[in-house]
Amino acid sequence: MDAKLLLLTLCTGVGLGFLLLAVRQLLTVARLWVRGVLVTGTVIPRVAGDPRRSGLVLFTDHLGRPVVVDTGAYGPLRGLPEVGGTVPVCYPRNRPTAARLWTPRYLLSPALGWFLTSTVVFACGTRLTR
Repeated sequence: MDAKLLLLTLCTGVGLGFLLLAVRQLLTVARLWVRGVLVTGTVIPRVAGDPRRSGLVLFTDHLGRPVVVDTGAYGPLRGLPEVGGTVPVCYPRNRPTAARLWTPRYLLSPALGWFLTSTVVFACGTRLTR
């Protein structure tokens, strides 16, 4: 098999996979927008020995139970306010542990990252096969 054709096939497959991940993220956001429960959460600090800078988000679900959401290492980059601040949180009614922050940067940054990655892979595949 021709090496350029194989490279183009691999890049197309990987690019389509990344593009499907971006579409999946957008569908998750749309599903939350239609059927999700929107509440307000409070940013609380992490334990003293934790090296991550971002805080945790504490909110109560529709049954009154407290739920803690870990925003990960990229919380400040995705629009998480300082400790003590409030942030909107949206979750599916039957799964409050699958909650997401309801900020544009937090919701759309993964989809944008997957889309940009797929674009780079497609461009590399077409550029290398010339």
